[in-house]
Amino acid sequence: MKTFSAKPADIDKKWLLIDAEGVVLGRLASLVAMRLRGKHKPSFTPHMDMGDNVIVINADKVQLTGNKRADKRYYWHTGYPGGIKHRTAGQILEGKHPERVIEKAVERMLPGGPLSRKQMGNLKIYAGGEHPHAAQQPEVVDLGAMNPKNTRSA
Repeated sequence: MKTFSAKPADIDKKWLLIDAEGVVLGRLASLVAMRLRGKHKPSFTPHMDMGDNVIVINADKVQLTGNKRADKRYYWHTGYPGGIKHRTAGQILEGKHPERVIEKAVERMLPGGPLSRKQMGNLKIYAGGEHPHAAQQPEVVDLGAMNPKNTRSA
């Protein structure tokens, strides 16, 4: 039996809509990373972009367990000596671009390289409940119904 390797004509991409309100960040990110990569499909081919297009809404209402909202830090360096800076997850979620917390969590769950950067282009994250992708008729995925551990109350 030969190993199946998908061709571009074999790829069937869906659109998925995920509401992040009350959902735990790590559980959301792992599901989104799996869907972006296409590992949920039986025809998964590692070198092809087989994943679905994922829309995440209400990114500002995502939950973090424990003290992560105050303790989890995102670091960057300015390029100057002594230029290391950080922000906490809470500061980012309450700031101007709360969708970056989900974006970084998903990005760090994908392997690095050109294919992962292309797959990240299939991820659309919005802080509010509105999105401009209604014409694609996205299929709604309810993470809270999958497992009770996926959600936390505020």
